[in-house]
Amino acid sequence: MKPLRIAILGTASSGKSTLAEALARRFDTVWVPEYLREFVDVAQRIPVEADQIHIARTQRAREDEAAPRARRFLFCDTTPLMTAVYSRHYFGGIDAELAVLADAHRRDYDLTLLTAADIPWVADGLQRENEEVSITINRMLHEELAARGIAYVPVGGDADQRIVQAANALAAI
Repeated sequence: MKPLRIAILGTASSGKSTLAEALARRFDTVWVPEYLREFVDVAQRIPVEADQIHIARTQRAREDEAAPRARRFLFCDTTPLMTAVYSRHYFGGIDAELAVLADAHRRDYDLTLLTAADIPWVADGLQRENEEVSITINRMLHEELAARGIAYVPVGGDADQRIVQAANALAAI
């Protein structure tokens, strides 16, 4: 049986990875880490505009590779939509192929969880911008979700509260 894909979106340092990993443990399944983090660690640099489509494609390919191992749910720590938001912010637009991947969000994910920026912000080496940019990205992400008609469930509070909120949303689908 094909697992339900659960997108976990949010700004830098909003707890996406922590939530994805915790939900995978709770539901005895797998999760797909954010490829951007690996890209930055391996390349030892922040991505440039030409890297955006590679990052989005790889993120999506890793989801496809993980899906056969998933039980009921596949938790995805970010999606190509988030790459599109960052591309719009840093490079002034979204290239055509990235736009197609971002447009598929409504079709490809059964639920979108949006992590609140209500936990202490922590810098993450080369990969992450400052807290002020995260505020801008959060606004842009909300605009992008609204423009694309993507429904989402906000999750916030401490780790336990987030898990309960997400589990309640999962029970409803």
